[in-house]
Amino acid sequence: MKHFFLATLFLAFTSLVFAQEKARKSPHVTVEANGIKVVYGQPSKKGREIFGKLEPFGKVWRTGADEATLITFSKDVVFGGKPVKAGTYTFFSIPDPKTWTVILNGKLGQWGAYDYDKNKGEDVVSVKVPREKLSTPAEKLTFTLPGNAVVFEWDDTKVSVPVK
Repeated sequence: MKHFFLATLFLAFTSLVFAQEKARKSPHVTVEANGIKVVYGQPSKKGREIFGKLEPFGKVWRTGADEATLITFSKDVVFGGKPVKAGTYTFFSIPDPKTWTVILNGKLGQWGAYDYDKNKGEDVVSVKVPREKLSTPAEKLTFTLPGNAVVFEWDDTKVSVPVK
């Protein structure tokens, strides 16, 4: 009986893990440098028009695929000119042809941006940054962490938020 119980528990756990992985459509990537860690689903362009079409201008985006992107600061920082305490935040953005809004939200565990409106009261900071147009489109959403910024690129867009 004990073995039956353990086998049933193992199968239930395995099914749960498999179901979550199956729900993910994109690979998941972790980038870590300079006391900052970003965990995100990495969608691909696949010939699609991304900003203004797949991801509409003026609408909150999870800045990745599947679960909302997470950013962790190991120490207090100044993010886009605004102070942010050490901790983990959900990372959202609002695409625009010229100026993007990047948002750090305190509500963790969000899937996509579907519940953002219910949780926007937990925004920690919201900063506006210029959009840079890439001459060569980036096939995959990619975050990088040079010493002074959080940068992400996808399709024909590059967004950089200064961090001190």
